[in-house]
Amino acid sequence: SSGEGWGEVYPRSQMARDSFFSLCGTWRLSVGSDGKESYLGDIQVPFPPESRLSGIERALGEREVYLYDRMFLLPESFSVGRVLLHFGAVDQIARVYFNGYFLGEHIGGYLPFSFDVTDQIHLKEENHIRVEVSDPLDTELAYGKQRKDRGGMWYTPISGIWQTVWMESVPENYIHGIQIASDAKSVTVSLSAPDEEKKLFIETEEGTKTYSFVSDSITVPISKPHLWSPEDPHLYHFTLECGSDRIRSYFALRSISTERVGEKVYLTLNGKPYFFHGLLDQGYYPDGIYLPASPYGYLWDIENVKKLGFNTLRKHIKIEPELFYYYCDKLGMIVFQDMVNSGKYSFILDTALPTIGLRKGICHKASKRRREQFERDCEETVELLYNHPSVLYYTIFNEGWGQYDADRLYGKMKKKDPTRIWDATSGWFREKLSDVVSEHIYFRRLNLKNDGERPLVLSEFGGYSCNIQGHLFNDKNQYGYKSFRDTKEFTQGLSRLYRNEVIPMIEKEGLSAAILTQLSDVEDETNGLASYDRKVIKCDENTMQLIASELREAFEKVSVKE
Repeated sequence: SSGEGWGEVYPRSQMARDSFFSLCGTWRLSVGSDGKESYLGDIQVPFPPESRLSGIERALGEREVYLYDRMFLLPESFSVGRVLLHFGAVDQIARVYFNGYFLGEHIGGYLPFSFDVTDQIHLKEENHIRVEVSDPLDTELAYGKQRKDRGGMWYTPISGIWQTVWMESVPENYIHGIQIASDAKSVTVSLSAPDEEKKLFIETEEGTKTYSFVSDSITVPISKPHLWSPEDPHLYHFTLECGSDRIRSYFALRSISTERVGEKVYLTLNGKPYFFHGLLDQGYYPDGIYLPASPYGYLWDIENVKKLGFNTLRKHIKIEPELFYYYCDKLGMIVFQDMVNSGKYSFILDTALPTIGLRKGICHKASKRRREQFERDCEETVELLYNHPSVLYYTIFNEGWGQYDADRLYGKMKKKDPTRIWDATSGWFREKLSDVVSEHIYFRRLNLKNDGERPLVLSEFGGYSCNIQGHLFNDKNQYGYKSFRDTKEFTQGLSRLYRNEVIPMIEKEGLSAAILTQLSDVEDETNGLASYDRKVIKCDENTMQLIASELREAFEKVSVKE
């Protein structure tokens, strides 16, 4: 129940240094209100205060602030030049003080930020860090599925520090960041770093190869390329040196695109049409809410999803710690990544009317503040995840929620990252520009139409519910779109859904991807393939593997070039 599990694993797999010093574990937590401070107790970082694992289990009031305090000594010989303080994410507004000095403010609850604390650090004396957090659940900012009045499709809100806090020591002149771009034949490594000679050591199946360069990027062709896929998630590891700075990282060779085969257009992986058989993944856990008890909770999810035959997770309206994406890279799980929405949600406009077929003409207003923050968040999300080969597809707006200027944002984000697929409007309220036709269907039989110009994606469907007694978050209120009495009936229902509806859509309309709702139960929602506590998998593994095989066979028949 401590934060040490998170503190033991390096949080940034693609830019790893030897100087990692974790600040996870026990902090003091107080609450501030009307100019007064009240001590609440010790909190286990990085678990949010609302969670059981934090040791606090308390919601933040609208006019309150949480005050985190930590005293610490740096290890001897830690500093070799400059010292950086990193936060994985703090929800929603963080003001950070270090040894009494105000470092700055960060707005937004899902993205990392850091400070150079070289001038404030005490190398041989105790250091004091204070983080002041406010979280009024401002809908002008990204907030995802959080709602104070939780229930149904809305979940318990969190606040405060919810990802790893850590420090690293870097040389005076150091590598500030790297960008890794690859296709099926080569890799380009670009970096923000001093204008000095750099060395790149790439570990290949033929041995380690060394490349020297002075410019800010290098492109290296890879002989005998070993491509990445869910079936064979091969990673190339490399070391990058610049002056006295040294980082470890990795890349994969793979490509995502679209290709016409006959009258239809398909999504392709590594130049070949590929069926993306996926699950919606909300990223919620009963004990840590926004986090599993340890990073290995992500491994459990990914490994068990693969055992059931799935190759894709749609990370739904939430950005995870980078470790999640590293495990997807390593284990071979494709990620369809949603941007985290802002803006007020309307049940009538955003859900009820589209569900009965009114799916055109809705566009929400967005203030200048909301537009600027949302678009900055989108750009920072792309920068954060750019190097992860598992991330192949982005969704900008989901079901009209907060949607505005979708065509403009498609153009802006496609220019920012032309190497991924961009789904501008997942579900409905389609405008003119998007890489795919993206549909959501619940409550009725699947009936899709391929427009012959773009790949057809069923980005949400199913939502079948099966309640497992003894593993429910709420005994009195469960939520799903169709209920089954037991796991046998649940598996049979899924089998009918895929065999009678999804496979015909592949055969008739060239469906390229299907994302079932969902990986696990989430609070009142009991429409997961696993229970919320991850102790019960509700469907039969052999049946699901057979369904996955039948989906692949049906897809290969219609998508293979004549």
